[in-house]
Amino acid sequence: MNHTMHDHSRHFQHSTEDHSTHSGHAGHAGMVKDYKKRFWICLFLTIPVLALSPMIQHFVGLGETWRFKGDMGWLALISSVVYFYGGAPFLKGLIEESKAKNPGMMTLIAVAITAAYLYSIANVLGLKGTDFFWELATLIDIMLFGHWIEMKSVMGAGDALEHLARLMPSSAHKVMPDGTVNDVPLEQLLVGDQVLVKPGEKIPADGRIIKGQTAINESMLTGESKPVAKEKGANVIGGSINGEGSINIEVSKTGEGSFLSQIIELVKKAQESKSKTQDLANKAAFWLTIIAISGGVGSLVLWVTFGKSTIAFALERMVSVMVVACPHALGLAVPLVVAVSTAIAAQRGLLIRDRTAFETARNIKGIIFDKTGTLTKGEFGITDVLLFDSSLSEEELITYAASVEMNSEHPIAKGIVKSSKQTWEVENFSAIPGKGAQGLVKNKQIMVVSPGYLREQKIEVSDKRIKELSGQGKTVIFVLIDNQLKGGIAVADIIRPESKQAVTALRKMGIRCIMLTGDNKQVAEWVAKEIGLDEVFAEVLPHQKAEKIKEVQQRGLIVAMTGDGVNDAPALAQSDVGIAIGAGTDVAIETADIILVKSNPQDVAAIIELAKATYSKMIQNLIWATGYNTVALPLAAGVLYNAYHIALDPAFGAVLMSLSTVICAVNSRLLKIKN
Repeated sequence: MNHTMHDHSRHFQHSTEDHSTHSGHAGHAGMVKDYKKRFWICLFLTIPVLALSPMIQHFVGLGETWRFKGDMGWLALISSVVYFYGGAPFLKGLIEESKAKNPGMMTLIAVAITAAYLYSIANVLGLKGTDFFWELATLIDIMLFGHWIEMKSVMGAGDALEHLARLMPSSAHKVMPDGTVNDVPLEQLLVGDQVLVKPGEKIPADGRIIKGQTAINESMLTGESKPVAKEKGANVIGGSINGEGSINIEVSKTGEGSFLSQIIELVKKAQESKSKTQDLANKAAFWLTIIAISGGVGSLVLWVTFGKSTIAFALERMVSVMVVACPHALGLAVPLVVAVSTAIAAQRGLLIRDRTAFETARNIKGIIFDKTGTLTKGEFGITDVLLFDSSLSEEELITYAASVEMNSEHPIAKGIVKSSKQTWEVENFSAIPGKGAQGLVKNKQIMVVSPGYLREQKIEVSDKRIKELSGQGKTVIFVLIDNQLKGGIAVADIIRPESKQAVTALRKMGIRCIMLTGDNKQVAEWVAKEIGLDEVFAEVLPHQKAEKIKEVQQRGLIVAMTGDGVNDAPALAQSDVGIAIGAGTDVAIETADIILVKSNPQDVAAIIELAKATYSKMIQNLIWATGYNTVALPLAAGVLYNAYHIALDPAFGAVLMSLSTVICAVNSRLLKIKN
């Protein structure tokens, strides 16, 4: 579905063509304000139009009591303002749709209001008949309101690239030839420059470490859940976060050649290549436009040629057909459902940014999940404890380790501390570079170290469980007390408790569940087994993720991607429906079509259910909105006039039109989802 009642596809293209100025997004916001302003002004002007219309006066029983000299002139003047000011977007849309040879909602509205306006002006100037000024004003009001509601519910995707760019720091510590360090703007960095990166800082450019060692958090860029140990000679990625060590890097790539810039380009291309199918209401509008024009002109010709009627009567039949063919309810049929479904979704913590993709969600046959931060929490926790000394309890071992790790900023250390019920005071804390940390706890020398330290010190561990845990992709760290190996603690990225339930629910709906991650194969397969996934793609680089989405799409599946990291952005944009975990990065959220605020994978199933219910309500509303035409159009054309002197009175047509509008409004409010 496209977003039309307005040509949003061209807006979308525009918004992806010039992200530097964000003109697309600004234009979208401007159009929302414009429709809102036009609606309120025209609604205010409609009051005197209704009050001055002879038909409305007669309908409410006022007869001639409100008539005064020159009243029709005032009525024509106010209605002209409504037509030219309020109708401007539709008249402009008529021209654009005519050029594109694709008549739709804009053409239908423009034909109806123009026919009503010209015929009514002709009445004021002397043509015998009934004016349609009140119809003109109310039709413009309703259509402006419908467009305003719809466009408020649609958000552009133009901010994604801005958020990507924000990942980079604004300046860098450049090491000068004389050894001094100067802070310089990022754009002044050149290939070959040396840069100092302090602990906890973002790395300013792609490069190679020439001094120092550290662990770097690349999870938001590559999907790797564990910080990656880096030594001299190792490559680093701009935008990733340096750990505890201070390093000097030599810049190897800047600007368009950088890793992040390549991701930006992938996101842009994927956004621009999204399919643009025609909106349901626009399809209905296309056929109603054909019916309105051919039916109206046909009525005129038939009445003049065979009906032996006056030109005035024939013209009135023509205009009646053209006005009746554009039901007020059609302008609200889809926007009302959109507004209600958006409100329901928001209450559930499901934010819909792109209605086109949301409507597509009802046909999803494949869900592709990112692992880190989506199916898992993106933070470490203790999964297993190995005791090598029976005199020590698991809780004591964890507490000793947590007491030492409390002084470390390493994510694994934080995971151990978070998993511990308590900590004890530590003295003489010091880091063991690249291998762990140590300190004095309760007068005992506690060391929390990596397997590399044990190998270096030639300390042997024969427990078979270590190999098994490592095979699951878990990290095992060891605890030494007074230089004696007392136990091991296995840590891993914690699986969200809701992930298994989400996968179970989706598979019951006949949806294939797949995991796509940059993390290693062992970790990926362990997570997949735990939660019951159908398929796994592991060790996938960011630029390959969008290709994997295409690969699954080529199987004939409508695909949704759920992720939270920068590395997921191209895949989110490439998928038919992009779903971002709300706790993720700004860029993932801005690239996605739907955002799960609660970071709960179970909400993916809720979104699909809501999409199906929403589509069903849209179809029902469109049937109600256009159904009355089955009766009204033939009567407006006068098919029963010769035999029974029955022709659709515009006032009766208004009652039918209002009834269908009320039914659409009530039906929209009945939208709900079970879970």
